[in-house]
Amino acid sequence: MTLGKLLALLALVTLRHGAAQSQPEQLIPILKMRLQTADVAADQMSRYLLHRAPELPRIATATQWTEESRRLRKRLLEAVFYGWPKEWINAPPRFEDLGILASGPGYRMRKLRYEIVPGFQSAAVLYEPENLTGKVPAILDVNGHVGVEGKAIEYKQKRCINQARQGMVALNLEFLGYGELGGRENEHHFGAQLDLVGVNGVGIFYLAARKGLDYLCEHPHVDRSRVGMTGLSGGGWQTILLSALDERVSVAVPVAGYSGLQSRLARPNEIGDFEQNPTDFLTIQDYPALTAMRAPRPTLLIYNAEDDCCFRAPLVKPDIFDAVIPFFRLYGPAAEFAWHENTDPSTHNYQRDNRIQSYQFFSRHLGLPAVVRDEIPVDREIKRPEELRVGLSPDNLTILKLARQLAGEIRREDHSRAELKQVVRYRPLSVMRSWGVANTKNKGVETRSQRFQFSDDLSATGVWLKAITTPADAPIAVVLNDNGKQESAAETSDCINRGEQVLALDLLFMGDASPGWRYAQLVAAIGERPLGIEAAQLIAATRWLQNTSGARQARLISTGIRSQVISLIAAALEPALFREVLVHAGMPSLQYLLDVPVTYEKAPDLFCLDLYKKFDLNRLNQIRKESQ
Repeated sequence: MTLGKLLALLALVTLRHGAAQSQPEQLIPILKMRLQTADVAADQMSRYLLHRAPELPRIATATQWTEESRRLRKRLLEAVFYGWPKEWINAPPRFEDLGILASGPGYRMRKLRYEIVPGFQSAAVLYEPENLTGKVPAILDVNGHVGVEGKAIEYKQKRCINQARQGMVALNLEFLGYGELGGRENEHHFGAQLDLVGVNGVGIFYLAARKGLDYLCEHPHVDRSRVGMTGLSGGGWQTILLSALDERVSVAVPVAGYSGLQSRLARPNEIGDFEQNPTDFLTIQDYPALTAMRAPRPTLLIYNAEDDCCFRAPLVKPDIFDAVIPFFRLYGPAAEFAWHENTDPSTHNYQRDNRIQSYQFFSRHLGLPAVVRDEIPVDREIKRPEELRVGLSPDNLTILKLARQLAGEIRREDHSRAELKQVVRYRPLSVMRSWGVANTKNKGVETRSQRFQFSDDLSATGVWLKAITTPADAPIAVVLNDNGKQESAAETSDCINRGEQVLALDLLFMGDASPGWRYAQLVAAIGERPLGIEAAQLIAATRWLQNTSGARQARLISTGIRSQVISLIAAALEPALFREVLVHAGMPSLQYLLDVPVTYEKAPDLFCLDLYKKFDLNRLNQIRKESQ
């Protein structure tokens, strides 16, 4: 055969297989075209979440609500402590008294160091009346997101000093991620790494606060029947969580710390940090119900009218106060449920007006000799952060180190496909409707841009591409990229040139199908898992293309660690659907998420409760191959 005939034959074969028909540069504008806005994706997600959100129970009597509260309390605590060692949960408080600190008139201060879990300590400062005798009330003062000052923040020192001078014991706790517990490895979203290795991440936050309550209840001069709790922002969240689930907190004053799911979805900037949306929590109840679980114990909610952070008083009052009043009324006038809207300074604060409101409420309900009407000026007694520094070991655990420690203790069995379905909460989906958004047909390539609506009313987007000469039933390649389909031009072009028809997909939480990473927290909170939804979307979209084109063979090509895990899970769940899974820029193990570490906002779908505890990537591959 002459060289000319050989070249002609090669050209014919190339044409028949649709090869050499595309270049990445030709596909980039097509793949970059936005097929769905973030607002549309967020609206779909909000509807999805609201449809699954718990409603306040309908209760007719105080006896019924007392019993229901008891049941809810048990279930919520089981969720908070999911996976945690019982010996850590039930351990007695271990506090180290480092001695008296120079104090002002009428009170004395002590530095305390205490154990949250073995190897993980926190810091606190105790404020006591100067001449302490008999049994007196106590206040657990928790912190919010206050930066490097931590427990030394000015408004909190003033509050604790005043409480001690009013005759109460005040315990000022540090908050994870701030003050002496600052540092990158204690950032709150590393709680997701705890989920990954099999313990609910909110547990460490709950234990850190509850240990303070344990200490106060064992203090020889504290009347256990008269213990209050208060805090601003993240401290307000800690207050409602602990005081709802632990009946030892007799009086609670959360300040600007939380709202219900419906309110937060209306203002997505209020969705909150990882710990404020605990995994599976909303399968049981929401924050309005936690507030109602305070009944009949006295509770004052303080919010700020023009809060420059979150939870503006007029906007949250309907679901967090008005809807809850009937539960307190079941118990009669003695069950005081109060509301204060701050207008001075009106922003996110626990300044003088809010502090005075708390003094009045605590003094009235904790049985002080007289109701406190004003604040004692203590500006000259405020100490610098270094003066209140307790000192923690340089080897102290962090949230991230604790996750790594727990990962090192994992001993896996060969868990099954059925167990994988349970871990990722997999439920099959189907494409209910596919909208053609745009198309092209030139230079040898035809494309159709699609929006997919699935049977759960969530959506994904994708571009179906192939050479014009490619047969309708040519093999399928499904392409995923962590940075969205817009970055998949090279892989897509290569598949077209192999004679395949390609579906470049953006699944939920990826590319232009994503409502934003914060919504992933809420998906887990309602009992679903982003990974399970994404895998189901991938499977459904692949079947849609099979049914539309008549093709039977499909392979997966993923780029990036998120696409890798989604692809491996989908292929493990439906091994007959995918003949091959190719991974680019992946990771060798889920341990990578802990070692780098990968932050939650970069890969919110990967931090799936129990995933690394029960499976690693090699096992996902094994499950797929076992059925092929």
